[in-house]
Amino acid sequence: MKQRQSELDSDEPLPAVPARVLSGRLLLILLPLAAGYLFFSCENDLERIQKITSLDHFPDAAGQKYEILYSDSFRVKVRILAPEIERYARVDDPYIEFPQGLTAYFYDDSLNIEAYIKAKHAVYKENERLWEAKNNVEGQNLKNKNQLNTEHMFWDEQRKMIYSHTQSRIVNEDGTFYGEKGFEARQDLSWYRLKKSKGVVKLKDE
Repeated sequence: MKQRQSELDSDEPLPAVPARVLSGRLLLILLPLAAGYLFFSCENDLERIQKITSLDHFPDAAGQKYEILYSDSFRVKVRILAPEIERYARVDDPYIEFPQGLTAYFYDDSLNIEAYIKAKHAVYKENERLWEAKNNVEGQNLKNKNQLNTEHMFWDEQRKMIYSHTQSRIVNEDGTFYGEKGFEARQDLSWYRLKKSKGVVKLKDE
């Protein structure tokens, strides 16, 4: 996975901020408040304040207007655009958070966009190479017109599959179909399978 700041916008993107600088600024604000609070607090409150001010709760790096590229044989296969990115590396399971969401574009061998997926919030688990998207997740294959809507979805980049365990909807030329227990599909939505499905089929005139 290759990451770089996007050059699509005219404004110069903000550089990544080292965690020690970002955390230091926040701690300067939090520590005086914590000191005043401790004066009237018990030992249980001390644990809570230490947890709040822990460096693990602040990103190691942060930036805006980011672009992530996946390539195969020198061809771009996936392009992800995100307005904001935060990386957390000092935790047991390092991850990258996209607090303002993202849009992922999937390309064919001719570098034409064949599908897209977007969400209002996402997290990438680095060790598992697993993406988790939440809140108004939408996707579409531009060739077969399969359109996906769900509130919670995973993307396994190694298997090139997407899936969900929550109610999902697929709309295409054949009708509207629901997976009450979710779905699984290829990442480009060229194939899908609904779990515990139901739906309305469009009847074509003879």
